[in-house]
Amino acid sequence: MIRTVASLRSIAFVLALGIIIPILLIFASFLQSEPKIWQHIVDTLLVDLLKNTLKLCIGVLAGTFVLGVGAAWLTAVCDFPGRKFFNWALILPLAVPTYVLAFVFIGLLDFSGPVQALLRANIVSSLKWFPNIRSPGGVIVVMSLALYPYVYLLTRNAFKTQGKRVLEVSQALGRSRAKAFFKAALPMARPWIASGLMLVLMETLADFGAVSIFNYDTFTTGIYKAWFGFFSLSAAGQLSSVLLIFVFVVIIVEQQMRTKIQFNQVGKMTTGESRIRLNGWGKWIAFGFLSAILLIAFFIPCLQLLIWFVRSISAELDSRYIGLLFRSILFSSIAAAVIVGLGLFLAYIQRQYSDFTSKWIIRLATMGYALPGTVLAVGVVIMLSFADRQIIWLIKETSGIQLYSILNGTIVAVIFAYTVRFLTAGFNSINSSMLRITRSQDEASTLLGITGLNQLRKIHIPILKNGLFTAAMLVFVDVMKEMPITLMTRPFGWDTLAVKIFELTSEGEWQRAALPSITLVLAGLVPLILLNRQSERTTL
Repeated sequence: MIRTVASLRSIAFVLALGIIIPILLIFASFLQSEPKIWQHIVDTLLVDLLKNTLKLCIGVLAGTFVLGVGAAWLTAVCDFPGRKFFNWALILPLAVPTYVLAFVFIGLLDFSGPVQALLRANIVSSLKWFPNIRSPGGVIVVMSLALYPYVYLLTRNAFKTQGKRVLEVSQALGRSRAKAFFKAALPMARPWIASGLMLVLMETLADFGAVSIFNYDTFTTGIYKAWFGFFSLSAAGQLSSVLLIFVFVVIIVEQQMRTKIQFNQVGKMTTGESRIRLNGWGKWIAFGFLSAILLIAFFIPCLQLLIWFVRSISAELDSRYIGLLFRSILFSSIAAAVIVGLGLFLAYIQRQYSDFTSKWIIRLATMGYALPGTVLAVGVVIMLSFADRQIIWLIKETSGIQLYSILNGTIVAVIFAYTVRFLTAGFNSINSSMLRITRSQDEASTLLGITGLNQLRKIHIPILKNGLFTAAMLVFVDVMKEMPITLMTRPFGWDTLAVKIFELTSEGEWQRAALPSITLVLAGLVPLILLNRQSERTTL
């Protein structure tokens, strides 16, 4: 038994080490500095990157707070026409990747887009007053619309535990309903709101597709340009290390928010009788507000994609598209299989061994979820480049055969980067299902002589079937939508749907990008359906 524990921990430690090494190599890039390139970046880019990233983060946090908290309060506590529909429909924008929403909005609202063309033709010829979508405000609005569901989902659950009881108690103390909301309900939901905003902040710091489409330079685009513009992997690593410092600070704060959430439950879920019934103009204002969010963030973009899809399908749907779809499915399937296997292994270790060492090994192995794709790609390439050099040297010394690349630029590099990035998604889903298996079931199987890995294979896996499927679907869809990792680590010529969208939108080919975008949106609906079903089961 002791040997089994030691071997399982050793495997888990190697896995955690494989995830930590790319991060350490990013910070070590300062030891391989290229002074001229780095000085050029500091003089011409760094200050602007800091300003732009900070402006984007503040703007998106403010936008998602207003949209997410407002929608959560209305659907969780109030009663008005369409509430049940909005309750689940408001998470639909999560199915649309931010970079897809970005190019749809540019295509719709740009000078040559249908909205301005219609206004010029029928209302007024001069549109100097029309807001410029290609601006910091434009990218902030688009990302706020794409990311508000993170705040909405967490805050809605917080408000459901309060109901109108909090307002009634505050009003009994002489406060108006508005003051009761700001002084009582909102502060009580603060840990949930803060946790949602931390998730939004991590997604904003990690975003590459939307900001690149808007030509809005942040750290992620700066990393890409340092690598592929200056051809300097070390400069890209140095920029990545600066961004990682921000990310780690966010991780620490977000974990503190999670800890608070576990201890701030205030009551039972809101029932129909405990809702605030809106009357008169109030119910229609609520209906209009939520309808506007859903229309702008999901239905109008999807309708525009469908229009472009119909116009471009005859030209785009050929053998090239079949190849893009095949490679996307291949990458996603391999990554899902690898990550589900590793996630099951880590969940089993956490169940069997709850000591300090095991907990920290698992925590290190699952920290990749917070790493921006561009940063992770840089770290993986630095790591595999070093491994390549050692392996190539060894082969040449032993056999005399000269090779140039073994790991970098291969499927191995792509799958490894995916595994580091998305292992957390697979592990969390499987581990939450593993927690439903009672200790009495383990004890009963032990009495029957089924122990160790046989217990995992014969008892746990059949029970975890739904959790394993959910984890596989979540990882599959996340990998299909992942752009920067695929763009920066894929083998030559191995384009995917996400890469094709990036290439087409870089050239302003909005209509041609509709076909792969529709495919990704449909794929993104899969985890939302699973999430909704799981939520309904939990409620029941």
